[in-house]
Formats: sequence, C-alpha cells, structure tokens
Amino acid sequence: MIIKVRVIPNSKRNEVVSRIGSILRVKVSAPAVEGKANEELCSFIGEFFDVNRSNVFLRKGERGREKTIEITGRTEQSLEEILDTIP
Repeated sequence: MIIKVRVIPNSKRNEVVSRIGSILRVKVSAPAVEGKANEELCSFIGEFFDVNRSNVFLRKGERGREKTIEITGRTEQSLEEILDTIP
C-alpha cells in the first residue's frame, strides 16, 4: 500500500494527528536533521500499522515534509481498516 504523509518534526511525541483526504498527518519527535525524522517516521509507521520496520519504505520526499511511503507485509484490506480508524 502506498500512502502520502505530511510530517511535523520536533514534536513532543510520535502520533498520527489526522487524515485530510488521502494525506496522513504525523508528528514525530526527531528533528529534521540528517534523516533522523525520516527514520523515526518509518519506525513509527511500522508500529502504527503493526508491520516490521523492514516493511516500510520511503519512496519520495526525503527532504520535504510531504512524503510517499510504501507499506508491505500485510494485506491491503487490513491496512485500509487501520487507516479508517483515523479521524
């Protein structure tokens, strides 16, 4: 599954804030320096969707706030069900 993510770095904690259309807004505690926020984001997305970190890939947006993430390791339907729980 491919998802679009808008990242908010330097937050107090990692959390999914909201979903606006097909874009997921996520806060991460790591700063946007030397890829730390990207690594924290991929780890958090793995935990959120209950997949291993090795099943989360950053496909686009390495230097921007809007990123394209690919998640493997679960069925598309189970990932959609998790996405539907986000207000």
